Formats: sequence, structure tokens, C-alpha cells
Amino acid sequence: MEKGITVKKQENFSEWYSQVLDKAEITDIRYNVKGFVVIRPWGAMIMENMYDLYEKALQEKNHKPCFFPILIPESNFKKEASHVAGFTPEVFWIKKIQDEEELALRPTSETAFYQMYNLWIRSWRDLPLKLYQRANIFRYETKATRPLIRAREFYWIEAHDCFSNLKEAEAQVQEDIQTTEDIMHKKFGVPFFPFKRPSWDKFAGAVYTIGSDCLMPDGKLIQQPSTHLLSQNFSKVFDIKFKDESGKDQYVWQTCYGPAISRILASIISTHGDDQGLILPFCISPVQVIIIPIYNSENQKKIISEAKKIQEKIKLLGLKIEIDLTEKRPGEKYYEWELKGVPFRIEIGEKEIKSKKLVLFIRDTKKKDVISISKLPKLKDLGEEFDSRLRKKADNFMKDKIINCKTKEEIKKAIENKKIARVNFCSIEKDGEKCAEYVEKNTDASIRGILANKKEIPKGKCIICNKQATEVVYIGKSY
Repeated sequence: MEKGITVKKQENFSEWYSQVLDKAEITDIRYNVKGFVVIRPWGAMIMENMYDLYEKALQEKNHKPCFFPILIPESNFKKEASHVAGFTPEVFWIKKIQDEEELALRPTSETAFYQMYNLWIRSWRDLPLKLYQRANIFRYETKATRPLIRAREFYWIEAHDCFSNLKEAEAQVQEDIQTTEDIMHKKFGVPFFPFKRPSWDKFAGAVYTIGSDCLMPDGKLIQQPSTHLLSQNFSKVFDIKFKDESGKDQYVWQTCYGPAISRILASIISTHGDDQGLILPFCISPVQVIIIPIYNSENQKKIISEAKKIQEKIKLLGLKIEIDLTEKRPGEKYYEWELKGVPFRIEIGEKEIKSKKLVLFIRDTKKKDVISISKLPKLKDLGEEFDSRLRKKADNFMKDKIINCKTKEEIKKAIENKKIARVNFCSIEKDGEKCAEYVEKNTDASIRGILANKKEIPKGKCIICNKQATEVVYIGKSY
């Protein structure tokens, strides 16, 4: 197998993506169950760092962690009619054991959490209740699977929140969108569109769903964190009540939020990577600085000793740093750490020791700079600048991707050119579904929804049926 990435990202994104996952040792698809992959140490360490940032953000907003069983009883699952209808085709069922009821591998955990919320919530003093868990979930995906993008198992965080009134629940939905902005966009550098989904595409059991759509290099949208207003749909079937301040029984108002960490990793890889492989944001890279000592047999001990001193200085800054002491040639080491996306590489040899100035390679710009040993504390600031550049570059990629379309032909052309079509549309309620079906049949794209963070006023008629438009919607291909 050739070591390097053998295709250009812009010419063959699908093959580029597969090669990066394999050669950067993110995943291994050779596990012998369809739709399941092994996440290798480099991928797992990236995801751990992603989890840490996301969980910190949730806890700062008064969420508490918990862990729920992976199995959900069939009786729980079937309590909410639209939920069971939406998820039953995707459920993995455990083979029935003797007289026990059937058990499902969780496809999501509303019906697990809410059974317990029924027992835990008694008074208005117990609210709001904001819990989350990090978990793997299982869905019997029948479409073609793709590592991290579309799989039968993925790793996520799910937050399940209860409130005493609708206003607080709707405020939580907005908070969830802001959390996505604060972490996925500002930290991971992945921009998104917050789309309120059409009624036919909302989460099973929700009043409405807001999905965060990210654009991939092949022009397809991938749904990232979604947040759902559940209202009282689940609290009524699970009998989750509280006594209000006047002593009356009331049903709680609920929301849920699900950032899929493994799927967000797919967007990070695809958004920032280049023809040499990964480019990881500084804040989540398992190794932020790699030291490559350059020596011969005569000065090996001296160079390595000095490299270790540099390592200790940088460790004291709180940065993740390693020295590559493998027997490979320096050029091979450069290539491997570039492939893995490490933000900074320090090269140290006899010349650098004498001058007390180190060579600093910067992964995203591919430039070599010089940094004095006395200036090593600057690496923290350089790391922040690194992430800022990644975010700005990703934002620029999104700038010209929305095309205002006034005819059906213009929609087709926009989609063929890997863009998102913005159009006047009759409705995102059930009465608009026939027009949505026309779009899917004739463009191989779908109605993604309306902007959730901005009210747009349509002008004129629906682009499909010519009835009065009530919404401005966005159309795009998706995974």
C-alpha cells in the first residue's frame, strides 16, 4: 500500500476521505460486522478531547452527567406512538430470553430517561432537571454505510431536559444552538446552518426539530447536533408530573439535544484536511507539538537530551507534546505527523542547539518559522491563532454556497454545482410535503428547512406549486 494520500481532495473527495481515515489511523473498517468500524487510538484520542470540550460546556450550563443502561424494554419504547413509528425500523432487538420482554439496543434514550424522570420529579423545586450522558447508540441503517458519516453505531452525547413551562423549554432549544456555535464552530472550526426541519422530517415525537447542517467538500450536507422541542408529548405518556407552587399537578415541558461526536469528527476531517492528510484544530489534537530530533551516531545522546529539555518546558505550558524517537528518517517522520494533522512540528539538531533557535513547522500554512527557546510560551497563542485560521478558512468556504433560485431549472443547476438552493416555498407543514416530494424526485436533493436563527420573509409564489409562499427554504443534497 502506498504511504501517502494518492488523490486530490477536490478531485475525488470520497476516496480522499477513505484514505485519510485509513492512513491517518482514525478508523479500521475491517471489523466483520456490516456498518460497524473500529475507532483506532488516534481517532479515539481526538474524540476524547472533543467530548471533554462539549461536556465542559454542558456542565457550565448546569447539565449534570449520568449513565443509563444500553437496553430499553419494549414496553418503554412503545409508549409514545410517533416515536415508536419513527424508530422501530431502525431498532436492533435482543433475542428474547425465556419469559423476559423484548429489549432494544438504544437507538436514542428518551424512553430510558423518561421512565426514571417519572420517579425523580415530584415538585417545582426539582426543576429544571438537565441531565446528559455520553453513549454509543445503535440504528439498523439500511442505506450504504460510511465510517463516521453513516453507520449502525455512533458515539454521541444526549441531553434530556425538563422544565416547568414552555418558555423555558424553548429557551433551552436556543441555548442548544448556541452550544453548537460555541463548540462545533468556534472550537472545532466547523460552520453550520441551523435549519428548522419541515414537519415531515422532524424527530419522531418532537413538536419541532432544529438540525445543524454542515456542508462537505462534495456538496452534500451532513446533519450535526440537532435539538428538539418535545413539549409535553413524552411527559404525558410517561406521566412525568410536578406539583407547581400552588400545589397543582402539571406535566413537565421537555427538550433533547444530541451532538454526535463521531459524526462531528467526520466534518472536522473533511472541512480542514488537505491533500497531505488531516489538519487538526489545536484544541483537540492528541499531540499539539511534535519534536523531531535530527542527529547522527556521534551526537545522538546530546540531541535527544536537549529535545527532552524542550519537551519539559512545553509540558509546563500545559500543552500535549511528544518526541518522535523512532528509528525512521526525519523525512518519514515529517510526513507521518503531517498526515496525522499535528499543528506544530519542532525540529532540533546541532545547529538549533547552538543558536538556541528551533525550526517550527506550521501544519495549516506549511510554513517553517524560527522560534527562540526563550519564546516557547508563545506556542499557546500560536495555537489559538492556528484554530482561528482554520475557522476563518472554513467560513470562507461557505460564503458563496447559497444560491437564490427562481425556477426549477435553477434549483437543478445549483445542486449540480454542489451548492444549496434558497427558494420561496409554500409550507413546511404537511401541506407542503407534495412539493417536497417533487423536489426529491427531480433534483435528488431535499428540503432542509428554514433558518432557525433568522426570520426570512418570502416574496411571491412557491417555486414548485405556484401557491402563495409562506416560507423561504433551503434545498440541498445530504448523506
